[in-house]
Amino acid sequence: MTETRLRFPPSPTGYLHIGGARTALYNWLYAKKTGGKLILRIEDTDTERSTAESIDGILDGLKWLGIDWDEGPYFQTQFSADHIAAAERLISQGNAYKCFCTKEELDAKREAALASKGNLGYDGTCRNLTQALIREKEAAGIPFVVRFKVPERQGKLGYDDKVLGRIECDYREVDDFVIVRSNGLPLYLLCNVVDDIRDRITHIIRGQDHMTNTTRQVLLYEALGSPVPVFAHMPLTLDTKKAKISKRSHGEIVAVHFYREHGFIPWAFNNFLVLLGWSPGDDREFFSREELIEAFTLERINKSSSIFNFRKDDPKFFTDPKAIAINEHYLRTMAIDEIGEMVRQELETDGLWDDDYAGERKDWYLKTLDLIRDRFHTLKDFTTLGRAYFAEDYQIDDKPLQKNVLKFPGLQQWLPVLADRYEQLAEFTAEEAERLARELAEEVDVKPGVIINGMRTVITGQLAGPSMFDVLMTIGRDRVVQRLRETGRLF
Repeated sequence: MTETRLRFPPSPTGYLHIGGARTALYNWLYAKKTGGKLILRIEDTDTERSTAESIDGILDGLKWLGIDWDEGPYFQTQFSADHIAAAERLISQGNAYKCFCTKEELDAKREAALASKGNLGYDGTCRNLTQALIREKEAAGIPFVVRFKVPERQGKLGYDDKVLGRIECDYREVDDFVIVRSNGLPLYLLCNVVDDIRDRITHIIRGQDHMTNTTRQVLLYEALGSPVPVFAHMPLTLDTKKAKISKRSHGEIVAVHFYREHGFIPWAFNNFLVLLGWSPGDDREFFSREELIEAFTLERINKSSSIFNFRKDDPKFFTDPKAIAINEHYLRTMAIDEIGEMVRQELETDGLWDDDYAGERKDWYLKTLDLIRDRFHTLKDFTTLGRAYFAEDYQIDDKPLQKNVLKFPGLQQWLPVLADRYEQLAEFTAEEAERLARELAEEVDVKPGVIINGMRTVITGQLAGPSMFDVLMTIGRDRVVQRLRETGRLF
């Protein structure tokens, strides 16, 4: 059997966005599923907009997601000679021709066609110029583009799409299209096909916005004597207003690096991306790497567009709630050792890491993460909501401060008393800590929750969390006593 070969060909004119990442993921999954290869090709022919920074961003984004490639990265500009040679070959075969029509002439023809409600496509003025006339125009220095000569055939031009089924159009609906600019540089349509032929690409998985290119590219494959690859056009990802997501319209919230910087788990984000346009055929939402490779098929890619739900107005769910929910699942169910390595990076970034967490205090470190992770949404929460476990400069949010502390002025005396009693305990255990807290509540004639919730906010800065007495044991007697004694500073 022919080896399955796919490619991901990003344009390095900006960061890797979620649409590109999803395309890379689908190609990667199908390559893994079929035992094939994924080729990374940087399509950098737009020299004015392509940047080294964008290339680095794309590579870093793919690596963060765990999407590896088998060949490349190749750079399209390295193969310019191949693209030009292909154009010359098409001309010599009679499959392409030089077009000397000026922009002004083309604009005038278009206006006339609009006025008469005629065909807006190129009218073929230069399609059958004699060689003598071509040489005369070239000698006169008249600039020209190279157009592909669409065959004058009856019937339909088409291909079988793995997602959308049979796609067809009448040959008469396809006008002679430009493949080389007047400055001598081949266009994407031609470069892309030449590169796919050279890289022996067998399957092309890309967005439905490329479908207008595909029909023309089928003609180029045929004219260059190459088998036409299998196409699978994915649905577009839209926002809630049914507009296509884009870097220009939506900003960094559609960038892969945004999710990396906001504490997403790489595989969790892959899991979210794959469901933006594909389903396993059952109600599963979470997949291991192996499960997803096994389940993935081109036929299960949806025909209709997917919706990316922006939540810019909600600081907790700052992006699609589905992305948050999937990340929460992995955050709360992954092996704690794996979570520990990811949280370490966050702690190091914030200057909170202690090397003892990987040495003598490793058990404490992992147990602490396991205790607090159930209420967290992203890895960032460990350095914000969970900061009190690792540092003294934690923030006490206004809502818990008002509800649990300032509402009960007596706490500024009661909690320091509790601190003294904790300090005097022979053995600081969860059971003894709870007993003393409840005894104090009875003495001062308040509900136990007033003391317990007040302690939680003073000690962790939070409104809610794990069992308060497990929290005390985790933070440790010395730090608990110190924080309770400082309650008065909050009033």
